[in-house]
Amino acid sequence: MREDAKRELARSLRANMTDAEQRLWRWLRGHQLAESRFRRQHPVGPFIADFACIEKRLIVEIDGGQHNPIADSSRDAWFERHGWRVLRYWNHDVEDVLADILRVLDSIECC
Repeated sequence: MREDAKRELARSLRANMTDAEQRLWRWLRGHQLAESRFRRQHPVGPFIADFACIEKRLIVEIDGGQHNPIADSSRDAWFERHGWRVLRYWNHDVEDVLADILRVLDSIECC
């Protein structure tokens, strides 16, 4: 996908976030979690991550029923090969993920 097309798709995804993504974004935005800055619907390589903390190279993915486990596995492998850690949660678990994300953020040493 061309870079400009990927940026447009990311912009569209930000404007049309799922309810679960919106709830999680309320908690991640503005350095509220461990003073870490997250970006939403952020292009990373050939993909667009739901949420990415660039500083700690952490990606948080929120999956609904439309996600394909095989494609997600391939995508996660690409992220990990390129130095990213991936946390993947189901939409219905989004209320319970903050403690887990915070634990992982605290365990990652910064650049």
